Amino acid sequence: MTIPKLVPSQFETYDPTEPPPPFGHELKKYVPLDEDYVNLNPGSWGTVPLPVLFAATRLGYEIERNPDKIYRQAFLPLIYKARESVAKLICAQTDEVVFAPNATHALNTVLRAFEWREGDLLIGATTLYGAVANTIRYLADRSEHPRPEAHLVEYTFPLTHLQILDIFRAKLRAVKELYADRQFTDVPPLSPGYSEDPADKKNKIVAVFDSITAQPGWLMPWQEMVAVCREEGVWSVVDAAHSIGQEPDINVGEAKPDFWVSDCHKWLYAKRGCAALYVPKRNQYIIKSSIPTSHNYVPRGCLKERGKCTHFVMQHAWTGTPDHTSYATVPDALAFREWLGGEKAINGYCHQLALSGGKRLAEILGTRLMDQTGKHTLNMPNIQLPLPVESIRGELYEPDMIPEINVYLRDKLLDEWKTYVVHYFHAGAWWCRCSPQVFNELSDFEYLGAALIVVCREIKERFVFRSA
Repeated sequence: MTIPKLVPSQFETYDPTEPPPPFGHELKKYVPLDEDYVNLNPGSWGTVPLPVLFAATRLGYEIERNPDKIYRQAFLPLIYKARESVAKLICAQTDEVVFAPNATHALNTVLRAFEWREGDLLIGATTLYGAVANTIRYLADRSEHPRPEAHLVEYTFPLTHLQILDIFRAKLRAVKELYADRQFTDVPPLSPGYSEDPADKKNKIVAVFDSITAQPGWLMPWQEMVAVCREEGVWSVVDAAHSIGQEPDINVGEAKPDFWVSDCHKWLYAKRGCAALYVPKRNQYIIKSSIPTSHNYVPRGCLKERGKCTHFVMQHAWTGTPDHTSYATVPDALAFREWLGGEKAINGYCHQLALSGGKRLAEILGTRLMDQTGKHTLNMPNIQLPLPVESIRGELYEPDMIPEINVYLRDKLLDEWKTYVVHYFHAGAWWCRCSPQVFNELSDFEYLGAALIVVCREIKERFVFRSA
């Protein structure tokens, strides 16, 4: 069979020596979206530029032409280059970064790697991504022992960074006071009182928190929260799914989280699914196995001989026969971003459009922005929807109404209006979270506003509220 020679079409390639089109609708020709679809939700799944998608397709053909040659000779150098590019972007060492299919997978790798003891505490938050929150619940619910006890930090937005830090610190201290009879001496290597002697390690506390919450889209003071964990002797696990490609000037080497995870397909333009898992060398002994367990797993007996070396990088390089073309597209994504003007230019445009677009949408809907100051918004503004607001949970909305309204919003926006944003219920009100990209303009927010006015009016007519 003759293998077709792939030739990129006009917008599946670009000349890096030529200037790119201006940000806005001129760039839509470089993304594979339906012409009639107004996408203001790239933050959920990402939108892969055509040149990056073509690079993935071309690599797929190369793999199929000679799988042995690619997987046995070329595969590791490709992935090394991709890891190197991510490490440089977040100010980490290359061998502290590996890939996983998504942030949820990577977080499971971390949380399931801890050797839990009876009396250990695992602290989440009410705003965690659903699957991550359920991972915490599962680890606390499972029948086999030992298992950690789960606790939640409650956040009701809007909140300032100072308020978030106060709530977070107070929760860590409260659980330690609640279990004053326990010795929380299994602390991270950078915390006061750390000891390598296993006899000194009793119980531990692990805290999972966001860098940017998903619902609402709210920038958290995650670097300061890491510092609080370090001071309190708590292991920090940062769900930074929305950070890379949206949050500027990430420096994990300076912030020093114990574990940090971010999706590369949401904002960085890599092909989905692709997530970066950062584990500093001081903590790699915790990750004894990848998920699934790799050929490069180091048995417990060998660990003692190798001085805690778990082959962290090699374990995650090969976890069975994969399709790692998404991981290999990270350098292509970064090259495309560089052609567009680089991280500063991309985030500058998206940030300003998020602020101006969010304000315009609130004006159209006759409502308000959750973040009135703009200090806690990167590229995801949260706008209240024109639906009834309750002051007490259950005052207006029957228990089954919230999921039903969510489905109604989803179907109407997608099927009739050919647009979409994340919509959610928080603090008694309905909100939407927009996540504009470089191919969006202010007029997209105006179109969305027209759609939401009609759909919200239909909801008020269709659903029976307890009182109004």
